[in-house]
Amino acid sequence: MAIRKRGNRLERWEIALIKAMLIKAGSNDQDILAYFTRPTRSINHRAIGEIRTEKKHKLVKAASEAELEEFIATWPDIDPQTGLSLRGDELLIKAREAMVAAVHIFNGAGLTFRAELFIVTSIIAWTYLLHAWFRRERIDYRYVEADGTVKKTKQGEDCYWELGKCLRHARCPVPKGAITNLEFLLSLRHEIEHRSTNRIDDAVSAKLQACCINFNDSMKSLFGAQFGLERRLPIALQFVTFSADQRSILKKASDLPQHVATMMDAFHETLTEEEQADPQFAYRVAFIPKTGNRASNADLAVEFVKPDSVEGREINSVLLKEVDKRRFTASQIVKMMRDEGFQKFGQHAHTVLWQELDAKSPAKGFGRTDLPPKKWTGLSGF
Repeated sequence: MAIRKRGNRLERWEIALIKAMLIKAGSNDQDILAYFTRPTRSINHRAIGEIRTEKKHKLVKAASEAELEEFIATWPDIDPQTGLSLRGDELLIKAREAMVAAVHIFNGAGLTFRAELFIVTSIIAWTYLLHAWFRRERIDYRYVEADGTVKKTKQGEDCYWELGKCLRHARCPVPKGAITNLEFLLSLRHEIEHRSTNRIDDAVSAKLQACCINFNDSMKSLFGAQFGLERRLPIALQFVTFSADQRSILKKASDLPQHVATMMDAFHETLTEEEQADPQFAYRVAFIPKTGNRASNADLAVEFVKPDSVEGREINSVLLKEVDKRRFTASQIVKMMRDEGFQKFGQHAHTVLWQELDAKSPAKGFGRTDLPPKKWTGLSGF
């Protein structure tokens, strides 16, 4: 069921049209009401009477005859799938379409810089989504000058909050894990805007997947389940399967640029282990070849199982989960060793240790090789 707007208010442009209808002969309140009631919003007939008697909205001018004719000619301007008004729910429609576009771009075959394109487009989607929520809750999301006037663009239009400002608002409805995910993507976008990048798709795919799921969850929880995108976006089909060796070769061939890797490490260091493990920050799934043991599910390309089920435990017993391990600098490792009682362990001992273990080898999984030597970080397990 749709989550209706609080108060089911008429907007100013709708009031102007209602006044034009009242002026025109042959329109009664019930007929007029039908034009402004839609699946996402119901209007009480009392609202029409208050406009007719000028008990409310006295200062709003009636729409012109041409505006009224255009409205009637294009009515109903409703999206048949969701019931959204193309004019009244414009922000929500833009939010959905922007996220659909972001996912289509990322899943599109032949594109090289998919992650960068997804990040920019998904940030637009989230911005529209929060603007739609602020508008419904009557929260003014425009920038204000020191004298209290609304800040304007060079073209004289109102200046609205960007996504970062929306996320910092005290009443922002986005969960903490999803906010952390978006803050990560905003930081990464800053690197994309000001410096060139190599391919980063593999390195951030878990964050991009979480961004999609968080958006869909927020869309449904804030505005209604029927606005979910799961039916519009099918599972992406693949042309190949990957062995562990192939995966390792691909990761070596697509090392991150130093400034992106540094930014990612700096961001991760600000998070607790719980925050890094939050699926709203980074969402990961494991895919394994599966032979259907029942005719009913043998044709399913993807089957989801609960982690605590018998099948889930069997999968976990044979899978090595690839996760973003906690990272430590050399000085942090030295401090940890001394805290454990090894007071003579210093920087030299640390250097000798990683050299003996060949810890910088990607195959060992002990540290990062895509950073400068002075910025090399050991991972938990080293």
